[in-house]
Amino acid sequence: MRGPQILVVNPTVPAKTVPEFIAYAKANPGKLNFASPGNGTSFHVAGEMFKMVAGVNMIHVPYRGGGPAVADLIGGQVQVMFTGPADSVGYIRAGKLRALAVTRATRSEILPDIPTVSEFLPGFETSQWFGLGAPKGTPAEIVDKLNKAVNTALADSMIKVRLADLGGTAIPGSPGDFGKLIADETEKWAKVIRAANIKPE
Repeated sequence: MRGPQILVVNPTVPAKTVPEFIAYAKANPGKLNFASPGNGTSFHVAGEMFKMVAGVNMIHVPYRGGGPAVADLIGGQVQVMFTGPADSVGYIRAGKLRALAVTRATRSEILPDIPTVSEFLPGFETSQWFGLGAPKGTPAEIVDKLNKAVNTALADSMIKVRLADLGGTAIPGSPGDFGKLIADETEKWAKVIRAANIKPE
């Protein structure tokens, strides 16, 4: 499954669009705190990539999980966060958070009126994805059997609806396809991690 991330801010932040947010961040360098569920998480590195591409200076505040980070974002202790639909859509619809953009290359079905970051920063794309792996050395016939079972499940209409409710889409494929995805994502994010000097805790 692949799902979007959402750039959200506390409603006290005056920006209502990505360009307004970038302008506000540039006018207030180092004064905006961006939360994440933890150092090195996909939401953290998305924020670091945004900082690099947009040319803004925000302070990263790592939390021990998404719940505490979102709670402090709503409370105003931090001002901005990249997060997932499950953690934020209810708060966005209730007006407790303001969504500025989604990070996929295309708009999200669950927030169709929210633009993508790439509409303002061409080429910017991040997402969260999930897959099923097996220990190294697992016999090929077992891997193939698991792969067929997973692809069959992902083709089920009820599964597709449930994934869509979470803002995600199925990404069926072969073990080779998944291996390529992992390799491509590792290369992409390794560059960001090195540039941002992110170290393991």
